Amino acid sequence: MEKEIKIAAVGDNCIDVYDNTGEFYPGGNPVNVAVYVKRMNGNSSYTGVVGNDDYGKFMIDAIKAKGVDTSHIRILEGKTAVTHVELKDGDRVLGEYEEGVMADFRLTEEDIDFLCSHDLVVTGIWGMIESELHRIKERGVPVAFDFADKIDHDITKIALPFVDYAFFSCDQKSIEELHEFMKMIKSKGPKLVVVTRGEQGSIAYDGNVFTQFGIIECEVVDSMGAGDSYIAGFLLGLLQEKSMEECMEKGAQCSAETIGYHGA
Repeated sequence: MEKEIKIAAVGDNCIDVYDNTGEFYPGGNPVNVAVYVKRMNGNSSYTGVVGNDDYGKFMIDAIKAKGVDTSHIRILEGKTAVTHVELKDGDRVLGEYEEGVMADFRLTEEDIDFLCSHDLVVTGIWGMIESELHRIKERGVPVAFDFADKIDHDITKIALPFVDYAFFSCDQKSIEELHEFMKMIKSKGPKLVVVTRGEQGSIAYDGNVFTQFGIIECEVVDSMGAGDSYIAGFLLGLLQEKSMEECMEKGAQCSAETIGYHGA
């Protein structure tokens, strides 16, 4: 019997508004990861802020309906964050981002205590907590971080020394270039560096060995949430003490499921 896993997702949330169809869905990197962990029978929580508008209520209700712990979502006066999205041949094209109350998100002492009661904390590049990561790291709780494609961003430089599991997305570099990049990132502090490469699969580097894995073939309906799904599957596999290949396969399977439907 697999042990109970508790993953804390913290940071940004947003409503993904598809301008060409008028549809909207709850999203944001940490929100998606929390929901996908729950979908794979793990336990998860989401910590963040929403506005006191209709989108905020929709966000909380939607996350709660998936079985994620929403006890540390705060409601602030103002608007919930919105990302405008277009779909082109199944590929999502991100447009304008309206930050809303996310601009005011800061962790409280109670939030830190709550996050550190989990097996692992996961956040991302727009999560607004890069300057607080040292407080989680000091408590001995592993930190996973999705840097997306922000290789040289100031947030990346601030966060890297306090991250255990660093995730990047890059499908344009050669294998040789990726290996050099991953070695450089590993030297900044993370135990493990993982790069997702879209249709080219993923590569993981632990400081000794580069491990590659392909994709799970599926029909692409909407690629929104593909990377977040991979991260959720990978981290759950990691906490279940699976092999590197098994973690990568779990990530790819979770990703394949997500891109088979509309919205993250």
